[in-house]
Amino acid sequence: MIITTLAFLASAFQPHSDTVATGKSTPDAASTTTRPEGAPAPGAVLRVLGDASVKPVLENGEYRLPELGLLIEAPLPEGYPAPTPPGMIELKTYPSVRRAEYSAKGSSNFGMNVGFWPLFNHIKSREIAMTSPVEMDYKPTGERTPLAPMQDAEGSWTMSFLYRKADLGPTGADGRIKVVDTPEITVLSIGMRGAYGMGTVNSGMDELSKWLAAQSQWEATGDPRGLNYNGPQVPMKNKWSEVQIVVRRQSGTSSPTTGPDAPKVVTPVVPVAPAAPVAPAPVTPATPAAPG
Repeated sequence: MIITTLAFLASAFQPHSDTVATGKSTPDAASTTTRPEGAPAPGAVLRVLGDASVKPVLENGEYRLPELGLLIEAPLPEGYPAPTPPGMIELKTYPSVRRAEYSAKGSSNFGMNVGFWPLFNHIKSREIAMTSPVEMDYKPTGERTPLAPMQDAEGSWTMSFLYRKADLGPTGADGRIKVVDTPEITVLSIGMRGAYGMGTVNSGMDELSKWLAAQSQWEATGDPRGLNYNGPQVPMKNKWSEVQIVVRRQSGTSSPTTGPDAPKVVTPVVPVAPAAPVAPAPVTPATPAAPG
């Protein structure tokens, strides 16, 4: 039984040589991307569905969502947009990021456990602190539309740990790990809550598909990806993630900037520490006059 299991792992999770989704190894990858008209600036988000008053709070490097009791315990890469609250949909532009990738074929649900340790050992060997999220890029096989449901055991996937800053280590191969700089991308993203994996990704894509079908400004292109924000110590019900699809402007359309169809810019709330109380100035008692 053990030999059979090891043989399955060896065949199903061989490194995949193709660059999956957004990975590129050229240092100027970000400059090769043209940002769609009306897309947010890198690091910014546009809320297109959901209450704009529900915003993640950034406190001591950690994102919190007090309304739902959610917390992201590791910092995001510099310049990354704030996480999308569960049930909300946002347009987001991601800047170029340096990341360590592990690519394979087979079940992505099972493969997340297989890819974690090589990636962890890579950042440990370079003395790089863990960041959030862990990114999963999916590349299904066969002819399909970008938002069609995926089968877990079909196609290939890439799991990535992100560098907080690009100067923490060089690009290139490190055993089974590839370190690459991704290009800037604009995505449509929905926040999710609960277990990670293909079931959640397919549910998120279904909601993104409904939003895209109800408007005529944006269309999906490329393959989906998932951003998983929490580690294994966080209870399943409190795990925070996003499901995303790369989007582009539909031909011949322009972005509404005013009116009810215009998206709302949402920035994270950064709490301001209350000012320290000012101590009253000491009062020197008056010297009594000498008796006359």
